[in-house]
Amino acid sequence: MRFIDEAKIRIAAGHGGRGCVSFRREAFVPRGGPDGGDGGDGGNIIVWASSQLGTLQDFRYKRVYQAKNGRPGSGANKAGRDGEDIEIRVPLGTVIRDTTTGEVLIDMAKDKQSWVACRGGRGGKGNAHFATSTFQTPKFAQPGEDGEAKELILELKLLADIGIIGLPNAGKSTLISRLSAARPKIADYPFTTLTPNLGVVKIQDYDAFVIADVPGLIEGAHKGAGLGHKFLKHIERTNVLIHLLDGAAILEDAAGAETLFKKYNTIRHELEMFDKGLLNKPEVVAINKTDVLQPDTAKKIIKKFRRKIPNTFLISGVSGEGISDMLACAVRLLKHRETA
Repeated sequence: MRFIDEAKIRIAAGHGGRGCVSFRREAFVPRGGPDGGDGGDGGNIIVWASSQLGTLQDFRYKRVYQAKNGRPGSGANKAGRDGEDIEIRVPLGTVIRDTTTGEVLIDMAKDKQSWVACRGGRGGKGNAHFATSTFQTPKFAQPGEDGEAKELILELKLLADIGIIGLPNAGKSTLISRLSAARPKIADYPFTTLTPNLGVVKIQDYDAFVIADVPGLIEGAHKGAGLGHKFLKHIERTNVLIHLLDGAAILEDAAGAETLFKKYNTIRHELEMFDKGLLNKPEVVAINKTDVLQPDTAKKIIKKFRRKIPNTFLISGVSGEGISDMLACAVRLLKHRETA
């Protein structure tokens, strides 16, 4: 199933039903007064957040939502039936914006959270409502009010505690598959991952947390280059970042650690260009694929990195080496972030 994380929809609540103009006409009742009933209220458009959904796929096929109008009132003081509400379900983490102004209307971040996106119009009052002791035969009634109508942009931002970022082929999908039950597509070519993957990680001293594998970013991603640009927004909600570097890349480059520093700074620059606040997130650097490096080479690299970035680890997504230490550090940062 294709991952859809943006959609535009048009919604309209129902109009209120008109009030009725009617007079009581019964045998042997000489002075029947007004008995026009009120119109029914129009149906609302209600948005619900659901943890059972993970994509905005449904809105690819249905983009217009129209609630029912209220029914008109009738004689004998009978009120019209209210229009039925329409409920729209969206995934957790969906941000809803006004299409015209771009204003954020609501952030659907809690399961079963509801929001009345458009209110139905009120039904009009029937002529019975306007009768008084001095004005006993009103021959008018109110029309129903119009329901609200809007165009909305739905933008899904995944809710994850820890995000895995890095250049293509750094081994993000392999890592998340080892840490959790997520089974993303893995292959030896760039841009294997075309959609974000979520996994739940359980460890002894921490109940569970959600980890996200964000598709590979490249230089110029904040301008729309590559496949990762549309997924930068998914990093915004994470509390901790695991920055994955491809240790095998230095096999083809004599510069060694400097090559990895350049790749590291490339991604950091893209984060800054998209949102400077991303640079303030706690970060763990994991140099992956170290199973293919000579031990002496690996030691030199980690020593140079830790001078600048203390939370740096050598890991192997294939063998599992170093992952437990790296993960323990990420969890410590996550706990500190949540209690700060």
